[in-house]
Amino acid sequence: MPHIFGVGELTTAIKDVVEAQFPFVFVRGQVSNLSRPGSGHLYFTLKDELAALGVVWFKNTRLAGTVGGERIDPLTGEVQPIDVQASWLQNGMEVLCAGRLTVYAPRGVYQLVAELVEDMGAGRLYLEFEALKQELSSKGYFALERKRPMPVHPTRLAVITAPTAAALQDFLRVGENRGFGCQLRLYPTLVQGDAAPAQIAKALRAAGRDGWAQAAVLVRGGGSIEDLWAFNTIEVATAIFESPIPVMTGVGHEVDVTIADLVADVRAATPSHAAQLLWVDRDQLMQQVDESEAALAKAARMWLAGKETRLSEAEQRLRWLSPGQRLERIEERLDVFLDRLRRIGRELTTSKTRAVENLENRLHQAFGMSSVIAKRTEVDALAKQLTFCARRWFDEKQMELERLEIRLAGLDPLEPLTRGYGLVRKLDSGKLVRSVKQVDMGESLSIRLADGGMEARVTSVEQDSNE
Repeated sequence: MPHIFGVGELTTAIKDVVEAQFPFVFVRGQVSNLSRPGSGHLYFTLKDELAALGVVWFKNTRLAGTVGGERIDPLTGEVQPIDVQASWLQNGMEVLCAGRLTVYAPRGVYQLVAELVEDMGAGRLYLEFEALKQELSSKGYFALERKRPMPVHPTRLAVITAPTAAALQDFLRVGENRGFGCQLRLYPTLVQGDAAPAQIAKALRAAGRDGWAQAAVLVRGGGSIEDLWAFNTIEVATAIFESPIPVMTGVGHEVDVTIADLVADVRAATPSHAAQLLWVDRDQLMQQVDESEAALAKAARMWLAGKETRLSEAEQRLRWLSPGQRLERIEERLDVFLDRLRRIGRELTTSKTRAVENLENRLHQAFGMSSVIAKRTEVDALAKQLTFCARRWFDEKQMELERLEIRLAGLDPLEPLTRGYGLVRKLDSGKLVRSVKQVDMGESLSIRLADGGMEARVTSVEQDSNE
């Protein structure tokens, strides 16, 4: 007789078979009927064109493996913030689920108890991202030594983005109050979709080929990895790598890192951050100008003070070396010498006076008053005789001086000219003519008289008959 199962018994038997046969499975499909009850567990249906499978993703499973508010992605190894509600999971997404099959006895249905749920699109794109990253790294696309610095305070900039993109407005809004002013040339392009990589690469090459811009900046707002995938393509990476001008990227949010960011010369976290890196805040520039002006004024004052000090020192040295100062110092020394001479003279006079007084006293004591008077009378007579002889000597010398002056006047060659004589010289050689034999007919002569001179020409020569 066949065994008759109870519902619970049959369900338990089926559960044991299912769990034994499928302890851990990977299943892919499209999410539908997603439910987020207050318990924190997630319920959804995984379906494809052939069937549907119920899935439960318990809250404690999603929190497993978290450390310090973050979790480690078991597929990629990336550190990610905890998303308790798994807000990224939405109806219609293609996902990969890993977990164990079981039977939910109260309803008699089998379901998948998920241990891991990953976006199939993101997983595939991540693998493509890593593959391209390794390929370009091996070719030196990311080498630091090839990266060029952006120009300081650029004044001509090529902007590559969609004309209607909010990222462009953010870039312009931040850059408006920064730097010294800059001309922007927009190279419009798509920044999302299948046609975007080729257009971005074309715009980059056009900016480099034009030779107008000092640098190029590639900006785009945030989005999912699919939205930003144009910046993870080899076309864009190669265009950045081959660009003749430096390239800055400001793509997505700070956590978004694309292949374009890794190849670019400079990577900004966001479009707004790109403007901040390119240009200094204008208020900061004004502060720097004020500080430079103050420093310049201080330096000018110090320079002038130094020059004034050197000028004062030079004036003192010049004053010390000037003839007037030297005369003043000589006069000071002369005054000192005169004072010393007067003092010495007074001392000498005083000492000699004392000596004379001593001698007089001794004379008085030795010869008496009459002898002193007699000697004094004799001294006076000798003094008179000496005065007479000196006067005669001076008179004789005066007479001798007058005789010498007369003789000297007689030797003056110009003196005879006052008595009607003249000095005759040859005009060409200036030689003095002493004889008619020294001149020739027609020769020019210069005649010097007492009150002037004249020129003459020889018209006749007469020689004294006594010769």
